[in-house]
Amino acid sequence: MKKKSLVLSILLSFVLILTACNVDSGSSADDSKKSSGGGELIIGMESEADVLDPHRAGGWVTMRITNQMFEPLIGEDLSKSSEESAVPELIPVLAESWEVSKDGKTYTFHLREGVKFHDGSDFNAEAVDFNIKRLTDEKFEYYDKLGAGRTFRTWKFFESSEVVDDNTINIHLTSPFSEFPRMLAQINSLQIVSPEAIKKNGNDSMGENPVGTGPFKFDSRERGKHITLVKNEDYWGEKAKLDKVIFRPLSDPAARVLALQNDEVDMIAVPSPDSIENLKDQGFKIVSGTPPHVWYLTFNFDNENMKNQKVRQAINYAINREGIANELLNGTVTPAYTIQSPGAVNYDAEKKWYEYDPEKAKQLLKEAGLEAGFKTTLQTSVDGSGQLIPVDIAEWIQRDLAEIGIDVTLDTQEWITYYSAYSNGMKPNVGMNQMSSGRTSPYFLSMVAHSEFVAPGGFNSGKYVNTKLDEILDKASTSVEENKALELWKQAESMIMEDAAFAPIVNDSAPYVINSRVKGFVIPSEEWYTLAPVYIEE
Repeated sequence: MKKKSLVLSILLSFVLILTACNVDSGSSADDSKKSSGGGELIIGMESEADVLDPHRAGGWVTMRITNQMFEPLIGEDLSKSSEESAVPELIPVLAESWEVSKDGKTYTFHLREGVKFHDGSDFNAEAVDFNIKRLTDEKFEYYDKLGAGRTFRTWKFFESSEVVDDNTINIHLTSPFSEFPRMLAQINSLQIVSPEAIKKNGNDSMGENPVGTGPFKFDSRERGKHITLVKNEDYWGEKAKLDKVIFRPLSDPAARVLALQNDEVDMIAVPSPDSIENLKDQGFKIVSGTPPHVWYLTFNFDNENMKNQKVRQAINYAINREGIANELLNGTVTPAYTIQSPGAVNYDAEKKWYEYDPEKAKQLLKEAGLEAGFKTTLQTSVDGSGQLIPVDIAEWIQRDLAEIGIDVTLDTQEWITYYSAYSNGMKPNVGMNQMSSGRTSPYFLSMVAHSEFVAPGGFNSGKYVNTKLDEILDKASTSVEENKALELWKQAESMIMEDAAFAPIVNDSAPYVINSRVKGFVIPSEEWYTLAPVYIEE
């Protein structure tokens, strides 16, 4: 009895704290135990989603949807908020367990038995092997070039896969890869799709009629209107509490807020910064966290001016990040002084690269022989996955750079069009583009800065090449000593920032505004989440 009383006291205190501040990182796991579930959840998203094939998907909006339908071998514990767990714990999902060889080059996965895909076909080692070959083997009948392009950073050290028996598979690597388990656990990697669905309908079908093993399954889609998922009643694990989830694309922040106020949606992503206090006063709940999310500029190394390190450094010094964070975005974000986000294990909060100094920026332009300034173009989306208010931020940067003599023209595009252009890399007449991204894994540095990952296809959109950096990144990736790897990642980060390959702007807290009847929603230390524990309290 004493133990129960203590638990109740703690829960009551927690509820009182939440009531007082009305802002948190999500509902506690205990909330979800108060309801048997059911109900329909409607989410107002910040943009239209991409194709729903998890191997091809681009952008967090899409990945938040696919993550409800598809599962990896190894996953991350998304049930804990970013406050509870700065880096999500790796957990077994479709693999019950796994081990790695002494040399770090062979991973053996023992698969969960009795799992079915949404189409009723069996999940087994052959299905995993099919998925791996789809992304790595150009001679495979169902090889998917688009999916391979999206996920190839995971397979940098891949050698082969080997089916041992129905429930066991080996993955052989050419070198140890310390971040391989973490990469497998994250999106744009190896979420398992139904081989039978692809054999029946072709590679392209997975994007429009997705078939996975997750707690929700695809129901319908009307572009520009909705994507609807329903509970998977045959799910192998604990079933989702909701009966249905509807994702509605509402690219205008004001339209999202109005839809929430009119009870047309139950929760919204990326509220306009000036609406948050009013929404709190109206009884809505603000859920935020510290996911690995940095909004940054990528410099184009095919552009004559941007090839100059002093120009890139000048632009970094010229941008008033504090102003963007506190004035434009009303303190809903924090200034970013490195390309590595606070959620990453190698993040150093004490180190601030390029604090606001317009006079130093002017001096650097003078040293670069561009004292009179120059004209350039900044490409940006008008909406999109984790993009905050991209045009407003770009206009602020435009004004800051005008102060040091750089005349910036903005080239704006809808998110899906923009992301495609970003993936293909910038043309020489473009000086910069912008992106919001990040991972808890330090391997993110390789993803954005290694020469192997240059566009088109890779995430190195600016085509930045630094052979010395590549060596450090590869040593960090293949190190089997954790402390040594961490030091190498920190060294790589310093090299990137000294070279001013990017201009980090702000770190987002990824706020959602939810109706008080929505329970169990948590923002983990990732840009995607699980809706399985969420329910509607009537």
